Amino acid sequence: MGRTKRLARAKATVPSANTSSKSSKPLPKKRAKKDRDSSAERSEGEGSSRLDEDPEEGRGGAQREPESVDSDALDDSDFEEKVKVQKKAQAKKKATPVKRPVKGKRKRAEESDEESGDEGGVTVIGNIVEAPKEGRVPPGRISQNTLNFLGQLADPEYNDREWFRLNVSSPVEPVFRLAEKEFSDFIEKLVPIVSEVDEEVPPLPPRDLIYRIYRDIRFSNDKTPYKKFFCATFSRTGRKTKFAGLKPGGSFLAGGGWQCEQSQLGNIRTNILRNPSRLRQVISAPAFVELFGEAKPHPKGKRQNIFGHEDALKVAPKGVDKTHKDIDLLKLRTWVVETKFTDAEVLDPNFLDHLRRVMVIMEPFVNCLNDMMTIIDDDEDGGEGANDEEDGNGEASGDDDDDD
Repeated sequence: MGRTKRLARAKATVPSANTSSKSSKPLPKKRAKKDRDSSAERSEGEGSSRLDEDPEEGRGGAQREPESVDSDALDDSDFEEKVKVQKKAQAKKKATPVKRPVKGKRKRAEESDEESGDEGGVTVIGNIVEAPKEGRVPPGRISQNTLNFLGQLADPEYNDREWFRLNVSSPVEPVFRLAEKEFSDFIEKLVPIVSEVDEEVPPLPPRDLIYRIYRDIRFSNDKTPYKKFFCATFSRTGRKTKFAGLKPGGSFLAGGGWQCEQSQLGNIRTNILRNPSRLRQVISAPAFVELFGEAKPHPKGKRQNIFGHEDALKVAPKGVDKTHKDIDLLKLRTWVVETKFTDAEVLDPNFLDHLRRVMVIMEPFVNCLNDMMTIIDDDEDGGEGANDEEDGNGEASGDDDDDD
């Protein structure tokens, strides 16, 4: 700002070297421009060097003489344009922040990049886990790698979205995708076995049978986002009657009806009240008892045969005498039998054959239960009416939905 004012004063007091003092008429534009150009060339070695000097420099010394400044050269539009460009460049440089890497993040990134090796068959690439190369099995079998992955999901430290993302983000082959495909191939081999044992079960593709690994945590106190097991279900006419679950140390195969709907439960109890002989005969068969336990409630309330589920009624259902001879069956709301397998049995190459033998023993119970859900037996021999049963005082001692 100081330079501009000083130049303006110099132009007002110093006469131009190319302007004639005798003529008061202004020169033509072309001639004036030519005179200014020649004046700028003459003062190139002298006047221009002084323009580059800082007017504030040399305070305390001898003050510069304004007469040595060529006012016509200073009034050139090119000079003003250069000053504007320089100011814009300086302002842009100040406004642009310099991005510097955070020391902590850079250090962690360097440490993760240095991680390499083969620990437990898992290769670490940075922070992303690649699927193990060893221990793989042909389609239709379960490997130890899949059990290891599910075992980690059982640990709350690993069952979170960040850890899971690292196991599905590998550009080569993610751990989760390999385990998921292995279970899908296993179910694909199991489908024809199920359809062979139970002809009413349609042979559906695995994607229609396997549950997603993501949990619905909206109404649950347990906020872990992923299941700790793989699971598939086989059903006929929309009823889920067979379950297969894969879990380290707790793999299982179950059959029956889990928490039956009110209409289904009412039909089952009506058939029991009329004639429970078929159901009693099925659950008391020697092979069934050998696999699932004795056909009566466990003294300590444990799971045994079709008994021992947590949702069973504590008292008799509404309208049923608490001393009814089939009260143990009438209290049930879940009708499921289950057998578990060790990890060694799951990893066995002949595990599918083992499942076939279990399904053959389980099938009569599943068929009986499906019939009791939909068909009311008209044969009343040995049976009693549902509305004729009362407790000892003539009052209902429980309710289907509220007593637990």
